[in-house]
Amino acid sequence: MTYREDQGRMARMFAFWSLVFVTLFGCSFLFDMLFNNVESLRTPLLERPLPIVRIEATGAFLIAAVIFLGLTALIWRWQQRRKVADFLIDTEHELRKVTWPSVDDVVNTSTVVVICVMILMGFLAFTDWFLGRLFQQLLVG
Repeated sequence: MTYREDQGRMARMFAFWSLVFVTLFGCSFLFDMLFNNVESLRTPLLERPLPIVRIEATGAFLIAAVIFLGLTALIWRWQQRRKVADFLIDTEHELRKVTWPSVDDVVNTSTVVVICVMILMGFLAFTDWFLGRLFQQLLVG
């Protein structure tokens, strides 16, 4: 049973899928390392690839898949703990209280930032060019 399952749904969902994505990335890396470095894990265990996904059922794939499924289950269980669930619920409540800027404010402030960065970029490029020429004249002649 999920602790306070009707509250903090967006924060819980975002946290869960973010952690699952990181786990998938790690297990994908593990699969590549096992497949490329351990020759005995390259041999397909079945005659045909797995249906629908068309992936060879190698030892490397099975190890990575079991670890991925196990970690996904642990992430889900971890999120159901009272302390973690309360934290995510409180986080979502605080995010709802924030006054978010309007689209016009975001566009205006972003424009100012981009213009300032362009001016700074031009100044630094000119200074680099000028100092390069100056020191080339001083050192080389």
